[in-house]
Amino acid sequence: MGWPHLLAQPQFPLSETLRPVRAEPPCTTMCIIFFKFDPRPVSKNAYRLILAANRDEFYSRPSKLADFWGNNNEILSGLDMEEGKEGGTWLGISTRGKLAALTNYLQPQLDRQARGRGELVTHFLTTDVDSLSYLKKVSVEGHLYNGFNLIAADLRPRAPCPASGLGRHLTGHKETLFTLQKSTAKGDVICYYGNRGEPDPIVLTPGTYGLSNALLETPWRKLCFGKQLFLEAVERSQALPKDVLIADLLDVLNNEEAQLPDPAIEDQGREYVQPILSKYSAVCVRCPGYGTRTNTIILVDADGHVTFTERSMLDKDPSHWETSTHEFTLQS
Repeated sequence: MGWPHLLAQPQFPLSETLRPVRAEPPCTTMCIIFFKFDPRPVSKNAYRLILAANRDEFYSRPSKLADFWGNNNEILSGLDMEEGKEGGTWLGISTRGKLAALTNYLQPQLDRQARGRGELVTHFLTTDVDSLSYLKKVSVEGHLYNGFNLIAADLRPRAPCPASGLGRHLTGHKETLFTLQKSTAKGDVICYYGNRGEPDPIVLTPGTYGLSNALLETPWRKLCFGKQLFLEAVERSQALPKDVLIADLLDVLNNEEAQLPDPAIEDQGREYVQPILSKYSAVCVRCPGYGTRTNTIILVDADGHVTFTERSMLDKDPSHWETSTHEFTLQS
């Protein structure tokens, strides 16, 4: 498949690989992501990663549904097809375990000469650079972009042994105590960088996180509300069939209950967010011609099996949706 040249593996520095493009209109700052990760799940039935994300965008903006692409068809993502930004993306994962997700940072005014942000995800997915090193390189030129948040991850093919301790081995009638050593194999690594926050990226500790259009874990009311719904679904995850868990997470992403008042959103977005505040303050945004048009669920189990479910709006019609699922196993 002949994708545009920007999908080729970039060579750093970023200034030589990311050409300036026109910036997005102010309204394209709405997205939300919830994720929980545990690199060493105690139970084999537990997931190493559960991620649920909404992409909010103009219904008329051209894009491709999630599918495999790249030199060896090893990258799975939707693709932006807006003129001048073809090939950028907001969320993707590769069969080699590279995962990245982007949200924009809500700001009253945008720099129309700033670089396009969708390439940040694409470039990570197409390089061999590890997540922390990549974000460090991005942070050097973070000031050249409008506000963004970027999650980058390296997921291993299999989860390491969860813990050390004493074990028992029974041979005939003789029981022998032995020591279980904690695995030295590297576990999953997830890193975060926001160019409106601290100057350096951070490595996240295992846990549950929420990210919208402020910095990671900023307690916007809709983020706190959605994160609680997400946690309730995650807590039931080991007892649920996978398809039921996915349905529950899609319900979370499609909750349209406005979480008002929220002075934090009003303060950050100031005057331009006021006309759409009642819609913008929900997990699922629904405005005329604009709103949530893609739901994505990513599950990664202890054996490195990935389930990627995308629910996408069709024909610019909020009542017309298509759901597709891709499954594969992470490779070394």
